Order: sequence, then C-alpha cells, then structure tokens
Amino acid sequence: MEQSNDVKKIRESKMLSKAELARIAGILPLTIDRIERGKICRLATKRKILLALGLKITQKHRVFKQ
Repeated sequence: MEQSNDVKKIRESKMLSKAELARIAGILPLTIDRIERGKICRLATKRKILLALGLKITQKHRVFKQ
C-alpha cells in the first residue's frame, strides 16, 4: 500500500538533504527515503517529520494526502 505525500517537495524547498531531515526528526535516512517513495509509516513518524519541517500537526494535510 502506498500513500501520496509532499515530503520530498517540502524538504527540497527548505534545502534539506534526506540525512539532515532524518537527523532533525530523529529517524533514519532510509525511513525518509521510503516515505518519499510513498510507503506507509506510523503516525508517530509522520508527527516527527512534520515538526522537523517546521510545520504544526494541524498542517498534516499539506504534507500527507489521505
């Protein structure tokens, strides 16, 4: 199952590498790669990514389409 998201687009607009975003979020770069390719992830991981991108939890619809 895959999920549409804009993680890569927003990450690149903030000029962050996958490794930088992963470090800020406290997750593995491999996890960022999987999410950007549309793989599903846990809600806690989505929360970490949103916060690392400088977004509020209420802005999740900007990143994760469902």
